[in-house]
Amino acid sequence: MVTATEGGLRELAPGRVGVLSRGQLARREAGQVARNPLMLFGLSVVVLLVVCAFLAPLLAPGDPTTMRLGQRLRPPSADFPFGTDDLGRDILSRVIWGSRVSLQIGLIVVGLAGTTGFALGAAAGYFRGFFDHTIMRGVDIVLAFPPLILAMAIASFLGPDLNNAMVAISLVHIPKYTRLARSEALTLRETPFVLAARASGASAARIIWRHIVPNSLSSMLVIATLDFGLVILTAASLGFLGLGAQPPTPEWGLMVADGRKYLLDAPWFASFPGLTIMVVVIAANVFGDGLRDLLDPRLRT
Repeated sequence: MVTATEGGLRELAPGRVGVLSRGQLARREAGQVARNPLMLFGLSVVVLLVVCAFLAPLLAPGDPTTMRLGQRLRPPSADFPFGTDDLGRDILSRVIWGSRVSLQIGLIVVGLAGTTGFALGAAAGYFRGFFDHTIMRGVDIVLAFPPLILAMAIASFLGPDLNNAMVAISLVHIPKYTRLARSEALTLRETPFVLAARASGASAARIIWRHIVPNSLSSMLVIATLDFGLVILTAASLGFLGLGAQPPTPEWGLMVADGRKYLLDAPWFASFPGLTIMVVVIAANVFGDGLRDLLDPRLRT
């Protein structure tokens, strides 16, 4: 058993009592990550996605928008490892540059939806009453619609554009963060340290910022990690339907949509961006699961 002490964590075992330093705790957490191959796989793919996004000009063999009509629909070869599309553009270059678009979508949407939802949920759970009922009824209305259908409707209303698609996806994903933040705030508002802060005259804003927010960040981080892959998948779905990124933007969903007309003659056209979406989404999900097991002591083995 592990108990907290002023100098660190004290591990209580039969016949042995010791103190774990911060370095020992870090090594223990690193050992838990090393023993989870799925989490290592997810972390590796996420790191590779970030590297490709930041180093796309250096890693891509060519310009993703340069058309070579004389080399259209070339199969994978030494010159074009992923083949070429119907306009002669290098698919590998477009997949690499598409990682920058997908990473941008994931970070912006998760950041916007998480920040907005966390603020609304924390305030609703702490203040309760009319404010809580108003916020949660609005959340229930949004949750009454299938997420993808609602995102399609909002994107159609705003117009087919990448920025509009990110706004639509953000609005759809806000409720899950709101509900989680509200449940955390409802639990924390009755804890002794929050009651003590309230009794000492601390303002509601200070209590939420100094006590509720820090103690809810681990749960929000896990949900954000799990949501990252879903956001990329939703953005690819909107791009596939023509409601997201527009040509000639190298976006994975848009590439799959362009390649579906050539599935029999040029299967590599849609296969490589589709496989990339699948691998990234699976990696984000397994990394989020591993992060949840790492941060939640009740799930540790």
